[in-house]
Amino acid sequence: EYMSPEAVRILDRLGVVPALEAAGAAPLHGTAVTAARGARLHGRFALAGHRPYRPTGLSVSRRILDQALVHAAREAGAQVLERNVVEELLYDGGAIAGALLRGADGGRRAIRARLTVGADGLRSLVARRMGPRRHGWPRRVAFVAHMDGVAGMSDSAEMHVGGDGYVGLNPIGGGRTNVALVLPAARAAGARGRAEGFFLQRLQRFPAVYSRIEQGAIARKVLATGPYAAWSGTVVADGGALVGDAADFFDPFTGEGIFSALRGAELLAEAAAEALDGRGSVTARRLAGYQSARRQAFAGKWAVERLIGYGMCFPRLFDRAVARLGRRGMSHTLIGVTADFVPAREVLNPFFLARMIF
Repeated sequence: EYMSPEAVRILDRLGVVPALEAAGAAPLHGTAVTAARGARLHGRFALAGHRPYRPTGLSVSRRILDQALVHAAREAGAQVLERNVVEELLYDGGAIAGALLRGADGGRRAIRARLTVGADGLRSLVARRMGPRRHGWPRRVAFVAHMDGVAGMSDSAEMHVGGDGYVGLNPIGGGRTNVALVLPAARAAGARGRAEGFFLQRLQRFPAVYSRIEQGAIARKVLATGPYAAWSGTVVADGGALVGDAADFFDPFTGEGIFSALRGAELLAEAAAEALDGRGSVTARRLAGYQSARRQAFAGKWAVERLIGYGMCFPRLFDRAVARLGRRGMSHTLIGVTADFVPAREVLNPFFLARMIF
């Protein structure tokens, strides 16, 4: 529910930012990170050394964001079928040729298409049908709630890292906060059937966070998602393509999920328009430009995500890095990279990495 300045740029191109702001979206000026041993950094977009599209990101409930995007899609001429589930893909000569849907009334409907795009998330059926779906390490899951009355929230997102997980706090407008608990999947075994109790119990292991939420109230039930560190071996096939979490998602710590989905959709739209031009089948070969464009656009992001995600598994090293980033004025650069408007090379170079550790 966090959108970086670059995500806001794309949303502005789609014409939905005024609606989000009118609905109370909260402006975010940066991110603060507190490590397990107490080290802290606070990076602000406006101080990152590169001018962002705007000095703030936005944070808003996904319900509001999704509603605005669906409205924009309809205004652009899309036919939106709500409360439908994709049961299976359709094929023609081995190529994807559409999807079989089941509606709210249980009725089934086949929709044929030259190109079927899987934007159906971490558990994407389209991705599973297109090829191997890989899961890596660290295998984390998240429990997410909206809470009212969280004390001490500011104009920045917050990440609080613990011994075997972390908590994200993100104001989403109207005095409401998104509270996300992320932990290893193996630690979540006891949550089945009691997500809220498990969520509150585990938050007690983060005293600096729990003291701020214990007088608050859960405004939306606790939702579970994951496991993360999932990616597809290919994002294109004859008649099909993947975008967003269906293509890949490593970890939510850096908050790049919405940007990646939006930017990936732009890249796919360019490749799809060319592939759909004229007659004939939309083959994987005709969509290959999308796969290479994704690598070019996201390779640096993928490397930084893993640098942070793996680093958290070594608390002493992570605390040392956070302390140095905070003291040496490097935090703004790092937050600018994770906010997608500072090139990843500004972090992924020997000088920056050495100063972060030594």
